[in-house]
Amino acid sequence: MLARLQRFIARLESGGDSVKTAPRDELAMAAAVLLSRAAALDGGIDERERAVAADRLVERFGVSREEIDAVMAEAGQTAEESVDLYGFTRVLKGQLDPDGRLMLMEALWEVVYADGTLHDYEAQLMRRLAGLLFVPDRDSGEARKRALVKLGLDAPGASD
Repeated sequence: MLARLQRFIARLESGGDSVKTAPRDELAMAAAVLLSRAAALDGGIDERERAVAADRLVERFGVSREEIDAVMAEAGQTAEESVDLYGFTRVLKGQLDPDGRLMLMEALWEVVYADGTLHDYEAQLMRRLAGLLFVPDRDSGEARKRALVKLGLDAPGASD
């Protein structure tokens, strides 16, 4: 799987291959990169953020538990090295329907709130990703609320 993911990263960087031909592994990797980027923006990825990201990869993209460590490590490295998120969001936008993109936004909200706090850089990233994924602000806000409820942070004053 890692070899396929490395080929995917190379194609994104070179602008090759149509998004419409992206295999499921490429979708999982693109999602993993965004989840890793979201988790790391507050200074590092803690275990809660990592667990939420891993759970969402298993649920949505069928990444096996055995592959999670390798996928997350590769995604984390790619997220650190990649300045531009457009290639990853392009793959996701091209392959996921609006409901799938909304579910991804909810997973991203869960990751950024996993530590109980929304940091400024995380909020900025979420606004940017909503735009790149063509998720309307209202829908992103609803996804945020659902994520807070899932994490048990829906009490007044518990969120930023």
